[in-house]
Amino acid sequence: MENILYNELCVRGFAVDTGVIEATGQNRRGSTVRKQQEIDFVCNMDSRRYYIQSRFSLPDEEQRLQEERLLLMTGDGFKKVIISRDVLAPHYTENGILMLNVFDFLLNPDSLSY
Repeated sequence: MENILYNELCVRGFAVDTGVIEATGQNRRGSTVRKQQEIDFVCNMDSRRYYIQSRFSLPDEEQRLQEERLLLMTGDGFKKVIISRDVLAPHYTENGILMLNVFDFLLNPDSLSY
């Protein structure tokens, strides 16, 4: 699915990169550890930027929240999107993240503008 999304974003004229976010946390021993986490797509066109996470399936609320947390770690005001097969209709979460079905994204060139 990621390859299909990447190709579609390129066809739409976006410059597409992978994003890396560094996070600090604690391991089981209480030591501080740094982890790098990946944002699937950072898409730029002119002054627009979108952070997009691709997830084939979001079987439960915990999986959705995990994807949201990663996007929220960017710390900026650019649009954040999660694309999945499981989303029924485009909607925004309580954290302002756009949830899109993969077919809505592919069939509607303006789907990121919802």
